[in-house]
Amino acid sequence: MSEQAVATTVVRNDSQHRYEVWYGTALAGFAEIRENDNDTTFIHTEVDSEFGGKGLGSVLAREAVEDVIKRGRAIVPRCPFIKSWLDKHPEFDEHVVGKGIKR
Repeated sequence: MSEQAVATTVVRNDSQHRYEVWYGTALAGFAEIRENDNDTTFIHTEVDSEFGGKGLGSVLAREAVEDVIKRGRAIVPRCPFIKSWLDKHPEFDEHVVGKGIKR
């Protein structure tokens, strides 16, 4: 199967408290979250080394952040990967506690 033929999907798995990135039928990585009040806190993100170099971490970050925003929640980036990704994408600042959201 060619690289282009493999579908990448991001899903919110509420029972596991995480967003998951799937590469074809394989779970390639996840971003662990905690939700309190109107905040979604990103705790930890990892992509299995077997799937490294495919940009799956960035796909996971973007789709997870966009879902949090779509649901009207604030983003609290405790995870270094998500924090770094958000630092490179200031278009999301207005939804991030410590950037656009001051407390």
